[in-house]
Amino acid sequence: MPTETTTRIGGLFSKCGASGRKAFIAYLTAGHPTPAHTASLVLALERGGADLIELGVPFSDPIADGPVIQAASERALRNGATLAGLLDTVVEIRRRSQIPILLFSYLNPLLKYGFDKVARDAAAAGIDGVLLTDLPVEEAKDPVARLRGQGLDTVFLAAPTSSERRLRLVAEHSAGFVYLVSRTGVTGERQSLSQAAAPLTQRMRELTRLPLAIGFGIGAPDQVGEAAKIADGIVVGSAIVHFIETHAASDELDRKLEEFTRHLTAPLRVT
Repeated sequence: MPTETTTRIGGLFSKCGASGRKAFIAYLTAGHPTPAHTASLVLALERGGADLIELGVPFSDPIADGPVIQAASERALRNGATLAGLLDTVVEIRRRSQIPILLFSYLNPLLKYGFDKVARDAAAAGIDGVLLTDLPVEEAKDPVARLRGQGLDTVFLAAPTSSERRLRLVAEHSAGFVYLVSRTGVTGERQSLSQAAAPLTQRMRELTRLPLAIGFGIGAPDQVGEAAKIADGIVVGSAIVHFIETHAASDELDRKLEEFTRHLTAPLRVT
């Protein structure tokens, strides 16, 4: 069995559970709009109420992502974003913050960097866990052991279309929390929370005691509030990335992002 981990992610959910509140998880494409922005944007998200940061590794073929995050990845890559630079940015963030950070990546960038090397370097930089969006959970045993051997949590995706066997493997290989995909398809904002979210949450709760976080399609405070009724964490990605793109030229981008995050997290302060 993989080595058990004790990370900031586990500590966050323990703290949230003890206080009866839900965690807000914010996704940010590293290097968007430029690599120089990333550290300050993470800190702005934290000031606005984010509890955990999913830091996306820019990739040229992000097949699980919709047009907003695809465009952000393309812009980040054009502006010189690299995985090595991302890790340096995490070191910079750790000088000012202990917010949990989950590396959100496709497999190819990690293989190109060197899988064992990125596991060591990520842990040394201060990253707490890794989510590999396109790693089949059926083939995850060895990668999970390598990541957990460096003290990193491993987070996997469970979808409404996942079979019982796949959900069991997700439960077996996950640490920190399980990421529930609220709907089929790619990332992107939607008008309402998917009706598939609640049944998926119930199915997963029968298989694991890990915290459950819901993402994909959540981008407004009312949706955050609805998701908080059934999950332990709420993930917002495309809405945040779109906001950053819209205000990228502003000298007050950090302040505006902080305010936007505070708007999104408002329902979690009253539930």
